[in-house]
Amino acid sequence: MGPHPAVAAIRLAVRRVLHDVLSDHAAAQRAGAAPNAGTSPHTGADTRADTGLRASAAPHRPAPRTDAAPVPATPTTGSAQGTDPAPAPFPAPPAARGALPVRAYTADTLIADALTDPTADAPASPAPLVLVACSGGADSMALASALAFEAPKLGIRAGGITVDHGLQAGSDVRAAEVAARLTALGLDPVESVAVTVGRGAGPEAAARDARYAALDEAAERHGAFAVLLGHTRDDQAETVLLGLARGSGTRSLSGMAAVSGAAGRYRRPFLHLDRQTARRACLAQSLPVWDDPHNTDPTFTRSRLRHEGLPALEKALGKGVVEALARTAQLSRDDADALDAWADQAESAVRDATGLLECAKLCALPPAVRRRVLRRAAIGAGAPAGSLFARHIEEVDRLITGWRGQGAINLPGRVVAQRQDGRLVIRQG
Repeated sequence: MGPHPAVAAIRLAVRRVLHDVLSDHAAAQRAGAAPNAGTSPHTGADTRADTGLRASAAPHRPAPRTDAAPVPATPTTGSAQGTDPAPAPFPAPPAARGALPVRAYTADTLIADALTDPTADAPASPAPLVLVACSGGADSMALASALAFEAPKLGIRAGGITVDHGLQAGSDVRAAEVAARLTALGLDPVESVAVTVGRGAGPEAAARDARYAALDEAAERHGAFAVLLGHTRDDQAETVLLGLARGSGTRSLSGMAAVSGAAGRYRRPFLHLDRQTARRACLAQSLPVWDDPHNTDPTFTRSRLRHEGLPALEKALGKGVVEALARTAQLSRDDADALDAWADQAESAVRDATGLLECAKLCALPPAVRRRVLRRAAIGAGAPAGSLFARHIEEVDRLITGWRGQGAINLPGRVVAQRQDGRLVIRQG
């Protein structure tokens, strides 16, 4: 008799991701640039992971589409005055970059993926180390057990990290217990890391920032090629709703990426599995789990959404809300990736010989592309990305589309944007 269906599902999901890790690791070895693979730790942390609010690395992608029809150039009448040149047609979007397809993974598809070894012809390379971030909850314990089972069969070294946020009495004892459970699963190395959570960005964001900083440092210290995170389809749905409530753009609605972080460090195998599958896998394997009381504390926004908001939506709209939100995340990510690629191409086309942005050419771009170019220019001038909101970019955009001789726009980080002689100047004030 085979394993319990939930156990089989989590193992196959992890095995698929481990095959990706092997493929990416072999490619990095061939290129001589394995950044954080065993003997050559990666330098540079990425604290954007888990938020899913910005573009993230995604090395595992199919070939780009060749059937994408270019959007016809449409002359646009700008609002520039005086000697501003006539607006030029905006460039057609580049070919789609081939984002990951929307797939509902079943046992059959996961088995098929697992049986296909993408590294069969790859040259031998040092075995990569993969760490699992484990809080002791059902999602991460299920993930740790699947990693411990699958990694040795693929020649991958597997370890575990648990982070003690110090926010509850006895958290150090809990962290030590989780580390002991990871060791009992056969993971090595295993480490418990204590962090100090700041107060600047709210409790949830501050804890997340401290956690990812600790995971980045642990990955560097151990030379890990990848870190697995236990976010599920339910977590993805919550992230999409939180982004929607903030009135954020397409990137926020894209939720968490399956691959994110510096050099694709963070991998999320369970984004297509629900939370109950992970819990059933733990029960089937008699794995002890710890339920964080913060997850049911109504003080926290995500907790209220989880226990009040989503159930209310499912009661009003029927079952399938979580699946639909997760599907929306993938579709939004595809759109956001395409728009980012278009903005990459357009940015060089709208600058003059001195590197300044030409207002007439900016005006000819579609708004979604133009605002991406403006946001990048502001960040490049020193505006902190986390403090640069849609209202800031809208004000800068009015210098292009609603020019009436208005003055400079002050942006976060002491950055100033102003229009001069048909050019947009964004610089430190």
